[in-house]
Amino acid sequence: MKAALLLMLTLAPASAGAFDILFPVECQLGSDCFIQQYVDRDDGPGARDFTCGSLSYDGHDGTDIAVPTMRDMLSGVEVLAVAAGSVVNVRTGLADQTAAGTPTQFPEGQDCGNGVLLDHDGGWQTQYCHMRQGRTVLRPGDRVLAGQVIGEVGMTGRTEFPHLHFTLRKDGVTVDPFAPALPEGACAPPGGTDGLWSTGIAYQPGGLVGIGVADRVPTFDQIKQGLPSVTHLPASAPGMVMWATVFGTRAGDELQMSITGPDGPFSAATERLDRTQARAFRAIGRRLADRPRWPAGQYRAEAALIRGGVEIGRLSTVIDVP
Repeated sequence: MKAALLLMLTLAPASAGAFDILFPVECQLGSDCFIQQYVDRDDGPGARDFTCGSLSYDGHDGTDIAVPTMRDMLSGVEVLAVAAGSVVNVRTGLADQTAAGTPTQFPEGQDCGNGVLLDHDGGWQTQYCHMRQGRTVLRPGDRVLAGQVIGEVGMTGRTEFPHLHFTLRKDGVTVDPFAPALPEGACAPPGGTDGLWSTGIAYQPGGLVGIGVADRVPTFDQIKQGLPSVTHLPASAPGMVMWATVFGTRAGDELQMSITGPDGPFSAATERLDRTQARAFRAIGRRLADRPRWPAGQYRAEAALIRGGVEIGRLSTVIDVP
């Protein structure tokens, strides 16, 4: 992939802007989906995204658009053709994994899982991977329109979380849709690039995926499955815990978490994250212990991810204790 990327950087200026594309997932970025990984722009053994950030891994040749949980995936998140074209190939029969983070066995050469390969004018092709089993009726040779539904986000092939892996190619060479004309070794400003998207897509360097309240500390697997946050907690609940999940963390980030109750501050902590991770979760709270009950009223749980003194994500939720 590294050699292909170098060729991409050489060819990109002539092709930049020649092929406008739609966003390939029917979701609201920053709300019900987020970009977990970008194309790897590093020509060595390391990895960096187009802003010289850490949201990529060595050899990654596409854009990973993730949904927060398995529950979200099972609700049905549509995948869209980014431009008009014809179907070159389709795979739809691989079973979806049932638990995030536990990849099942799949045939060699089928890392993409269920997917669709589209051919467009001018040597452009787009590939859509890890799609949900049985959610496309396309066949090779079919024509599709820009924005047409071609399947759903899934969890098939080589993946540890539900997402769409989207790859764009020109004459067989990978193209980064966020910054196709970026010179080798350069870094694009996070606030905007000369990308190929028909509408601007803001770069998010990491942030909060979800937040919730429970009566005990959940497991990370429960959260990834789609553990809902309670809206009410009995006054006799054995504990009051808030959890938060984050993505794209870097060593040195700080996760600030707090619960404020009807009588004021209830629980708070700031944790310094010690490594770069695709996803992570933390929890804080208190046990009922020897008190007879939790004070009645409204409780607000809030989490913020801080990088270099700058807030890059914040979420909050409110519950009631009768």
